[in-house]
Amino acid sequence: MADPVRVAVIDSGVHPGHPHILASRLLPGVAIHADGTLEQHQDAALDRLGHGTAVTAAIQELAPEALILPIRVFRDALRASPRALIAAMDWASGQGAHFINLSLGTTNPAHADHFAGAAARTAARIVAPRSAADDAPCWPGMLAGVIAVGLDWDVPRGTAQLRPDGVHYASGYPRPIEGIPQQRNLHGISFATAQVTGLAAAGLI
Repeated sequence: MADPVRVAVIDSGVHPGHPHILASRLLPGVAIHADGTLEQHQDAALDRLGHGTAVTAAIQELAPEALILPIRVFRDALRASPRALIAAMDWASGQGAHFINLSLGTTNPAHADHFAGAAARTAARIVAPRSAADDAPCWPGMLAGVIAVGLDWDVPRGTAQLRPDGVHYASGYPRPIEGIPQQRNLHGISFATAQVTGLAAAGLI
C-alpha cells in the first residue's frame, strides 16, 4: 500500500480544532522565523490569523487522505521574509513532502534565484501563484517546474482549468462557512492555489 501523500502548507499554521480541519491528518508542524531559524514544539504551528487554517481546509476538502505538514511563517500579519520561505521549503523537503503549497510569493525579482535554488533542492512539487493581485509576476510561481496557479472566479470551485499558458486556473473562494456569504469570507489567489494543491494531491491534475 502506498504511503499517504504529504502536503506541506507554508502559511500562518493551522488550528486543529476548526470544524473544517481533519486533525487526524495533521503532522507535527513548525514555525520559521524571519531569519530562517526554526521553532519546533507542540504549538509552534498553531494558527492565530486564520489564513493557514482556511487554506488547509480547502486542500483537505479535495484531498482528505493527504497528510498535512503545517509550517507557520506568518506571525502577526500575512507577511514573511524570503529567507523564512526558503527555509520553510527546505524543511518541508527534508520531511518528505510530496507537494508544497505556497499561497503567497514575492514580486521582487531579486529573490528569484534564491527560490530557484530551493526549488532545485526539493523533490516536492511546488504549487504557487503565477502573479500577484496586480498581475505582477510572482516568485516562486514564475519558476519553471512549479505548478503555477491563476485566479478565475468563473471556474467552478473544486475544479481547475489548465490553459495554453501552462497555468492552472481556479476559483478564489475557500470552503464555504455556513451562514456567511462567500464575499465576506477570506477569498483570493490563496484559495485558488490551495484548490490546485488539493486536486494535485488527490491525483486529479
